[in-house]
Amino acid sequence: MQTCREMGISTVAVYSTVDAESMHVKYADEAVCIGPALSRESYLNIPRIIAAAEVTNADAIHPGYGFLAENANFAEVCDSVNIKFIGPTATMINQMGDKNTAKSTMITAGVPVVPGSPGLVTDLQQAIETAHKTGYPVIIKPTAGGGGKGMRVVTEESQLEKALNTARSEAEQSFGNSGVYIEKYLENPRHVEIQILSDQHGNTIHLGERDCTVQRRHQKLIEETPSPVVDEALRKKMGDAAVAAARAINYEGAGTIEFLLDKHKDFYFMEMNTRIQVEHPVTEERYDVDLVKEQILIAAGESIENRNFIPKGHSIECRINAEDPEQLFRPSPGQLQVFHTPGGHGVRVDSHAYASYVVPSNYDSMIAKLIVTAHTRDEAIARMSRALDEFIVVGVKTTIPFHKQVMHSPVFQSGDFDTSFLESFRYEKK
Repeated sequence: MQTCREMGISTVAVYSTVDAESMHVKYADEAVCIGPALSRESYLNIPRIIAAAEVTNADAIHPGYGFLAENANFAEVCDSVNIKFIGPTATMINQMGDKNTAKSTMITAGVPVVPGSPGLVTDLQQAIETAHKTGYPVIIKPTAGGGGKGMRVVTEESQLEKALNTARSEAEQSFGNSGVYIEKYLENPRHVEIQILSDQHGNTIHLGERDCTVQRRHQKLIEETPSPVVDEALRKKMGDAAVAAARAINYEGAGTIEFLLDKHKDFYFMEMNTRIQVEHPVTEERYDVDLVKEQILIAAGESIENRNFIPKGHSIECRINAEDPEQLFRPSPGQLQVFHTPGGHGVRVDSHAYASYVVPSNYDSMIAKLIVTAHTRDEAIARMSRALDEFIVVGVKTTIPFHKQVMHSPVFQSGDFDTSFLESFRYEKK
């Protein structure tokens, strides 16, 4: 909405009843309530969203990065009523939204993929044969959805049948699709992703990598760019692979190609996110670009040919969640009595929250993103530590104390860590 205001575009917010006091509702030029708190009756209710767009004469819909952002049916419905979906087409979303189909597409495009089943695993015998071929440990993954739901790591054959049944059941409950596939489990890799932009004229560029290795249960907590382990040669190889991946489906819009990077610096395609990412601000800060503006311009038919974004400095993002680190990150909804955000050179805060705002228990617990940028990684860590000290939230528990300790961790500061980082990290209760 801030980007649209700079571009002279008026905006409409849609909201559920529990989000009536959210900042996005207050900031928009118009706002339409689309239903009660339950997601399927509001933010996942396509007819109500389309009705809100039609009654306000909206030309386009930006789907954000949650709920319907990667829903092919929603993109198709928007197209059918002549409302521009700011993102890829339904066909593109389907090609990459189903992980099994995406993997096949990447193999055809010559993008490295993790060894595993050639398609969906339909029975135990097929699972056993695949696991023997790739070697243990293996990971069972749902072909639909994300966020770590439905994933099961199997270290020996005796665990396989139970893990397969559990993964299928959880995938069906979470995504309405019980399909699963099996891959070689890469132990303790890094999670490195490439930001791409593709226009309607066949042009695709990448804007470097983001390192999202600090995770808890497959959920990202801290992101940074550039990655402390990616050099120029590897960056070019990963960037070229990401561009090839996008071109393989004639992609349109902003997207992210996610890779796993092993200790030998070999990388493997994991999935493509056909939307803008939560962590996109670190790329914006390092490349001095407004990715949302680029999305809008691409949707309007503009070309990115001859665009040249020059990277500079180092950016880090911490996700500030209303969670209690002392209670295994249990959600902590409630009213924000104090919400004082940090400032100063190289500090950015993206948030929908403010003092007196009530954090609901219905949705994701993230209440802010704190992004800092400096000349070097060491300076960025020092700046993030300072900014976290200045970020004061009273009324709910947050992950701020956790992030402070991570910034002071010698392992994190070294840059030499992998996705098992939090398993050895010990949060000290204050």
